[in-house]
Amino acid sequence: MTTPAVESPRGTRRAPKAAKPRRRRGRWILLSLALLVVAAGGTGYWLYSDLDGNIKGVDIDKALGDNRPEKLPTSGQNILVLGSDSRAGANASLHTGKVSGARSDTALVMHIPDGRTKAVAVSIPRDTLVTRPTCTKPDGTEVASAKRVMFNSIYSQVGPACVVKTVEQMSGVRMDHYVEIDFAGFKGLVDAIGGVTVTVDRNIHDKSSGLDLTAGTHRLDGTQSLEFVRTRHGIGDGSDLGRIGLQQQFMLALLSEIKKQDLLGSPAKAYKIADSLTAALTTDSGLASLTKLAEFGRSVNGVDPSTMETIMLPVAYDKVDPNRVVAAEPQSSTLWKALRTDSDIPASAKKSPATGGS
Repeated sequence: MTTPAVESPRGTRRAPKAAKPRRRRGRWILLSLALLVVAAGGTGYWLYSDLDGNIKGVDIDKALGDNRPEKLPTSGQNILVLGSDSRAGANASLHTGKVSGARSDTALVMHIPDGRTKAVAVSIPRDTLVTRPTCTKPDGTEVASAKRVMFNSIYSQVGPACVVKTVEQMSGVRMDHYVEIDFAGFKGLVDAIGGVTVTVDRNIHDKSSGLDLTAGTHRLDGTQSLEFVRTRHGIGDGSDLGRIGLQQQFMLALLSEIKKQDLLGSPAKAYKIADSLTAALTTDSGLASLTKLAEFGRSVNGVDPSTMETIMLPVAYDKVDPNRVVAAEPQSSTLWKALRTDSDIPASAKKSPATGGS
């Protein structure tokens, strides 16, 4: 999650360096993990009725109507997970920048094939230029379609339903569910497990995110973890793509911490995590209760988040504005087709021409 580039332009950047292959595929799936942690433990959480009222619901099906991609028999479960960067409420004190409104600073499509244990998470870079379809705001106002709109601005301009509609239009993949978590929820998750340990091989000083780390091993609390995954200055070329390595590193460290602590085996700690997450959680109406989350958790019970494959949507630097990216072809179309048909994703569809200088 990072301060939106639309409010804080990066300015002149260094020319991208040659990519390191190991960095091309890594992308943040923390939000997916958070969802699965809550869902997998949902069978116990429903006993705590006070948590149920924490979850906010959005009727995506009603907002989108019938003009949507077909639900294919082999398509499994597809969930759009958004990280909201609203600066309001509990987020105001998290060093997240001073911009109005909220944006979907992190977005990924989580694909869970039927009857399998391995899932795929496809991240959509926030600076991707897309065609926004005609959408209706929550107040009923219709907003016309527009080309070359930055992906992370759609949330604030039209609302979450339009983000879902945009993703479905660009991918041809029908979203079964929508989940959103904000900055405060991220911070609460890390604090609830007592922090996460990371090791960095060089000093990192980022005035924008607030991160100040010396080379070595550090135990990060929630606020520091948020700074860590938001850091891009001094990493790669300073773009949204350049921080992929840090985000992947943190995700793996968090997975390791959760496995070590056996959180789902500790009712008290599980409740603490559920309380912090549900208070910051917005879902589609099909998941907007603990019992529904529990049912969903049982349906994907075989999925191990640590085996989830993470892929960044292949993008190329925009020819008009090199500070923005566009979906790379034919890689993107090949990737989305594989998800629609529940097929293996070719290695060629995982390679992104734009690498962020990693």
